Amino acid sequence: MRGRDVFLDSLRAHGVDRIFGNPGTTESPLIDHLADYPDIGYVTALHEGVAVGAASFYAQASGKTGVANVHVAPGLGNGLGMVYSALKANAPLIVTAGQQDTRMRLRAPLLGHDLAAMAAPVTKWSVQVERADEMADIMRRAFKIAHDPPFGPVFVALPIDVMEQETEIGARPAGPLYRAPAPDPDALRIAAEKLSAAASPVIVAGDDVARAGAGQALEALAAALGAPIWVEGLRAQAVVASRHPLFRGALPFDAGAIRKAFDGADCILLVGGPFFEEVWHDAAHPFPAGATILQIEESPPRLAANYALDLGMIAGVRPALLALAAAVAPDASAAAARAKALAARQEEAIAGQRARAERAAARRPMAMAVAMAALADGLPENAVVVEEAITANIDFARSVAVAGVGAYYSGRGGGIGQGLAGAIGVAVAKPDRPVVCVSGDGSAMYSIQALWTAAHHGLDIVFVILSNREYRVLKHNIDVYRGRFGVESNRGYAHMDLVGPDLGFVEMARGMGVAAERITEPDAFRDALARACATPGPALIELAIEGKS
Repeated sequence: MRGRDVFLDSLRAHGVDRIFGNPGTTESPLIDHLADYPDIGYVTALHEGVAVGAASFYAQASGKTGVANVHVAPGLGNGLGMVYSALKANAPLIVTAGQQDTRMRLRAPLLGHDLAAMAAPVTKWSVQVERADEMADIMRRAFKIAHDPPFGPVFVALPIDVMEQETEIGARPAGPLYRAPAPDPDALRIAAEKLSAAASPVIVAGDDVARAGAGQALEALAAALGAPIWVEGLRAQAVVASRHPLFRGALPFDAGAIRKAFDGADCILLVGGPFFEEVWHDAAHPFPAGATILQIEESPPRLAANYALDLGMIAGVRPALLALAAAVAPDASAAAARAKALAARQEEAIAGQRARAERAAARRPMAMAVAMAALADGLPENAVVVEEAITANIDFARSVAVAGVGAYYSGRGGGIGQGLAGAIGVAVAKPDRPVVCVSGDGSAMYSIQALWTAAHHGLDIVFVILSNREYRVLKHNIDVYRGRFGVESNRGYAHMDLVGPDLGFVEMARGMGVAAERITEPDAFRDALARACATPGPALIELAIEGKS
């Protein structure tokens, strides 16, 4: 057998059924022989960033390993931004690139470079296969490392001559690996005692809760304690339904504002995340003085990485939450009172958002609150949302009822362009559900080629482009910068308007085979969204919304 056979057999042995890729010359051994593996499909992208982003979101939405194939040095460079995002999202992902013939490496061949060195800073492991005899062990190790907590991307360079070398060493999977340890009994007892004694407990849940299928266990613990559930400002998945009475929403992006959100808390449990991804430096501490800080993680590197703890525990997220829910014994009446107050607070927030939209109903271009209310009304019950709304994110979160784990996906790390690419992966992972991708116009332009892939593969995706013709988040951020650093300026917002010429998303979509229309009225948007979700294949709605004055 040849190296290419071992590579493809390794994918099959590890349950891979999709490759997301943008092919090139050095990928010829893979592309030419995929026909011999009809159980492994190939999702064609027109840009490597789209392929990697789609594979990352596919991994998160399917629970399988995502595989992306890119082309030598420039192609890998094109995809590295999305590899970084996959690292931040802890997506179990294997990225491969065809490499030039190793017999030419001293002569600096066309497109040649040290691919493993390029990928190393944004992956958990980066390696080049030097001989076909290594292929089986490298691929086995690649899958293992991608799934070692915390999950993340691995890079493997595949030289074209190595893919064609003969070997007698065949593919073999790592075998079933049980990585979710039971909680330590002493740690569990102490954590349960501290949570039970708290007058105002708080839970902060990371993406690992969703990844571990621990949403119901989280709800059970929160209900037992009467504790609010917070999530990080940027999250890849939903851990509970957004209308769960104990759900408080996303935390802010600086320590002082996080501290304000925790006001009054005397015991804070952090579960399954990096805690926290901040944007602005703040000398404040995120936790109230005197509060007890507990943390549960599945891997040692995260535990107490950023903040000192009163107790840390290495354990599988789901078994730990289930065990805690059974072990805590708070004052029942106090817990019920806390839960009742939290439910009332959420009802007030929903009513307040509805009133906010009503007050802005007449504004044109459409206010964000109005647009998100119409989005909520037009979404089918079984829709999966891929969200990159950025400055509309708060209105989205307050308006749209997300059903919980498996109904929402977004990007980590702050890099834009993940929405359109990610929607491809989610649609491939969930072919029986309509996918609605909500993206800002600036973000959409980073991966606009994804529209062609959606049309080419007939994916049921509705792309909603929030068109305010500006990088609105950057305008907000420059205001914050000027305030934090005492910069007085009357310069306005240079280089942040997407005009002259205006972007024509309808024309771009139609040029790539996607039905499209531009909408300016909320009722028309509501109807168009429902209609597009009910129609097979992709569609795009360019929605005119107000910008920042």
